[in-house]
Formats: sequence, structure tokens, C-alpha cells
Amino acid sequence: MKYALIGCGRISPNHIVAAMKNGLEIVALCDTNKSNMEDKALKFDLPNSIKFYTDYKELISVEKPDLVAIATESGKHASIAIDCILNNSNVIIEKPIALSIEDADKIINYAKEKNVKVCACHQNRFNKSIKKIYEAIEKKRFGRLFYATAHVRWTRDYEYYARAKWRGTWEQDGGALMNQCIHNIDLLRWTMGNDIDEVFAITDRLNHDYIEAEDMGIALVKFSNGSYGIIEGTVNIYPRNLEETLYIFGEKGTIKAGGEAVNIIEEWNFSDYMDVSEEVKKECCERPLNVYGFGHSRLYADMIDAIIKDRAPFVSAEDGKRALELVLAIYESAATGKRVKLPLQRGSTLDYKGRFN
Repeated sequence: MKYALIGCGRISPNHIVAAMKNGLEIVALCDTNKSNMEDKALKFDLPNSIKFYTDYKELISVEKPDLVAIATESGKHASIAIDCILNNSNVIIEKPIALSIEDADKIINYAKEKNVKVCACHQNRFNKSIKKIYEAIEKKRFGRLFYATAHVRWTRDYEYYARAKWRGTWEQDGGALMNQCIHNIDLLRWTMGNDIDEVFAITDRLNHDYIEAEDMGIALVKFSNGSYGIIEGTVNIYPRNLEETLYIFGEKGTIKAGGEAVNIIEEWNFSDYMDVSEEVKKECCERPLNVYGFGHSRLYADMIDAIIKDRAPFVSAEDGKRALELVLAIYESAATGKRVKLPLQRGSTLDYKGRFN
């Protein structure tokens, strides 16, 4: 299966390793900075036959890859994805899938029209801890779900934003919730049943006056099944990343997934005693080298299988839209001071340009 990667920045090593582990034929890399491609090719000892492109449209036209991964700045995800889809390539899109509801809908509709697969790269769904939690949800071990909380307590300093000028901008990124926190926001929505009635939120820029968007957000979510969600996300933690945690509280069960990127089960208590808490904690304890975890390779394996078997990927474009929609609902509520009903008919990060000026 011919594979190409568009965008060779911070997250690209995870994609290259995932492609290699899953036996994909890497035919091309694309980046506007040629040195980024050269560095990755050297680091991962990629074959000399791999071609470098600075124009992704030329890449997809010449190489016609079966699968393309998009790991550029967020604001370009949608336009590149649509061009790849129209070229009959299957696509893995780094989070967020787009920066507007309209663009997410275009991706979904074009993919259906061209009969190609689109996967939103929410790789934490493949963590051992998260898979174990979702299995318990499917077996209804929690009984009635009461509420869940998602916390991302990380740090991003001036150097992080200075290395890439698109970061923290409304046009190409959004803030902490859209960039750093969207993985856990995806998990919260997915595990609690997806359907949301309304959202109420506040956001602020407390410590990063050199970016346009928020560096902190807090939201309350009312799910259609009667349960609730609490979201807390920030990049203001001193002096380093502290944790990414997901709690779920139900009538008959309590869990906590923690660690730096929800890769460890720290609490596991159910009234049915179907398993031993300490054994589950031992089984679901992964300690990755960074917050990106081990999920990319597993996500790639699922996407390849979805293409071969002509089925939907485990994390679909619709899933990507749901995570995007919840962040945009938080932004709207914070900007208006009002509760926001879902589903959103429209919405874009561009709606909030000048919000913290």
C-alpha cells in the first residue's frame, strides 16, 4: 500500500514509525521546508527511493498514494484532506480534523462521494487503558453514568509558540482546548455516549499574551443520556506537564485513567468484581516517552484493515467532527456568556479573531 506523509514537523516521527511498523510502502514526504524531510529520512533510515515534495498537490498527482497522512498546521488540514480525497487517496488527518464545521462536513461528504476512508487521528482511543474502559462501558458495568471529568494540565512556553508562528492563532490553530486538549475532549464525549444537549464554558488567556487564543478553558457539558461532563484544560502548569486524566463515575463503577496522556489506569472499582483492580492496573500501564503515546501504530493498523475490508475506521471523520464541534461550542459559550445547544449548524475558530485583544 503506497503511503505519503504531508507535514514533517513535531508529530511526524510518530507517523513515520507507525507506517514502517505496519509495512506501508513510504513513497514520498512533503514539507515546505526541505530540511525537515531530509532530517526525517536520515533519522529513520528511509530508502533513497523516497521522493521529497514541497508542493503536496504535485505529490498526490504524481505518486497517487493509497494512503496519505496529514500532519501540517491545523488550519491546512481540511483543504489538503479534500484535495487528497478528490484524488482518491484514503486519509489520516491529525487532530483537529478541521477548524470549522463547514470544512468537517465537506471532508465527510467528499469521502462518501469518492468512497475513500478518512480517519481522525485521535490515537489515545487505542491506549490499553482507554480500550479497557470502553469495554466496561459496552458491558454496562458502570450502570447509570453520572458524570465524567477530563483534565489536561500541561505547560507550553514562549519557545514552543515561537518555533512555529501558526501556533495559538485563530486562523491556523486555536488555543489550548483545540490543540493540546482535544484528545481528552474526544475521549470524554465518546465514552459518555457522544450525544450532547448543551455546553456552558469560560476561556481565558492568562499567561501567553503573545498568542491570539486561549491558554485555559473550563466547560460543563450536559449529555443527552442525562449524564454530565466537566472539562478543564490549560497550558499554564508550572514547571512542566503534570497530567492528562479522565475520570468516569457511575452507579456501579469508578475509574481514573491518568499518567501524562491517559495511558495508566489509576483507579478501577466495580460492584460486579469481574476483575481484580490491581491486576487491571498492572495490565493497563503504559509509559510512553512523550504525550503522543503508542497509539499511532495501532491507529494505522486499524486504518489499513478498514481500507482492505472496506469498512469504517475505528476513529472516523464523523468522530473527528464531534471533537471539533465540542471545542467550537465551548468557544461560542465562552464568547457569548450563554449556554450553547448542540448540534452546531456552523462555527469556526475564525469567529473569535480579536477575542482577547
